[in-house]
Amino acid sequence: MLCGVNIDTQIKRDEKNMNGITKIFLILAMLALPVLSSALEVGDQAPAFSLQGTDGKTYSLEQFHNKQAVVIAWYPKAFTSGCTIECKSLAQNGHLLKRLDVSYFMASVDALETNQEFAAETEADFPLLSDPSKEVAKAYDVLAFYGLPNRHTLYIGKDGKILFIDRQINAATSAEDMASKLEELGVPARQAS
Repeated sequence: MLCGVNIDTQIKRDEKNMNGITKIFLILAMLALPVLSSALEVGDQAPAFSLQGTDGKTYSLEQFHNKQAVVIAWYPKAFTSGCTIECKSLAQNGHLLKRLDVSYFMASVDALETNQEFAAETEADFPLLSDPSKEVAKAYDVLAFYGLPNRHTLYIGKDGKILFIDRQINAATSAEDMASKLEELGVPARQAS
């Protein structure tokens, strides 16, 4: 006996508590498994989307199928420092991307009106896509736990498959980095029309 408690009784209580903790841990691990296994990877089919752009058009992945590669640069929030720098990089150096056979977008979960104001302020000459429902951001596995997208850029081939996921974005050289990666991935030059 130790402090009035039988040692065998205490050991049984400790084992019972550990079994409860182990069960909780296993349940949490099983709940996390679908989240871990649903992460997009290179070679996966890109999720379908239909999002409104700041240019008044609605864009879908399907409209580019077997026609052009697609780049979606997700950004956390309009009018924030890093997002402004990235958008200006793409606006000022977009000629590097326009020479390639690709359609490129920035995308956020901001309202369309907010993105339209942001596009005007940064002189974006390409569409910014709005996903206020956050469904597409979730499907593309870019939505952070705090409700905003991570700054990730996804490269999608003509066949609709993920070619590359860039999670290490340098906002200031975004256009240059995208053009370089597209060339590395074998995206051809745009044909003169």
